[in-house]
Amino acid sequence: MQVYLAVTPQQLREASRFTRHFVHMAYRIGPESALLRQNLLVQTKGGLLGLSDHDAPTVEEPEKLAAAAVRECSRRSYGGVVLDFEAPHPRGDLLLLAGAMGKLFQKNRLTLYVPESYASAAPTAIVPICTALSGGNLTQRLRDAASTCGTGRLALDLERLMMDFPLPCPSGEGRPLRREELAELMEREQPSVFFSPDLCARYFTYTCRGETHFILFDDGDTLLQKLRIGQNLGAQAAFFQYPEVSDLLGKLFGK
Repeated sequence: MQVYLAVTPQQLREASRFTRHFVHMAYRIGPESALLRQNLLVQTKGGLLGLSDHDAPTVEEPEKLAAAAVRECSRRSYGGVVLDFEAPHPRGDLLLLAGAMGKLFQKNRLTLYVPESYASAAPTAIVPICTALSGGNLTQRLRDAASTCGTGRLALDLERLMMDFPLPCPSGEGRPLRREELAELMEREQPSVFFSPDLCARYFTYTCRGETHFILFDDGDTLLQKLRIGQNLGAQAAFFQYPEVSDLLGKLFGK
């Protein structure tokens, strides 16, 4: 299983101290189905191309954009493309793009990684599954995803979990915490911290203004444990985001 770190061009130099396996988050969709690249050094080669859907116009010619991605992969020796599509619901034009890329990439021996909601559009693509769960069982979640997607299509999206849930929490939605907030909270409360085997995450509770809060979070050890779980289930790749784990890179990449 290959572990990748998603970086912007500005983060690449610092991140290179710890790994050489990157998703280069320097690409977006432009007008007229163009592939746009931002601020990437000419000598940057290897890893994967990360394509964002941020402010993306409608893709009128998916085959044209897919072909441009293949040419960029050839030019920079990328092994494939990660579709970093963050819209809550899949867009019709982007489903067609994923399908076009899947077909063309297979012919060119490139690997395509697509969000779970796009998996059916590209049947040969690998599907990163988010490991930041607040309920259920992580191992079972990954097993179910592997069964649904098919053999050899599982990957891990190792989002770093840091959430504050008020109790009770009928919606099941907590408030994301910044790294500094979590550190300040732990320093102030000095809590007893526990480990959830089902979620593969750490947790503690505290009380503020008469309201009980449940804090669920990842550290280097829980993220490495999630990696091991994925590896045991046959995951093909795993992805970290540089801003989320910049303080843990030495531990995560063994440097």
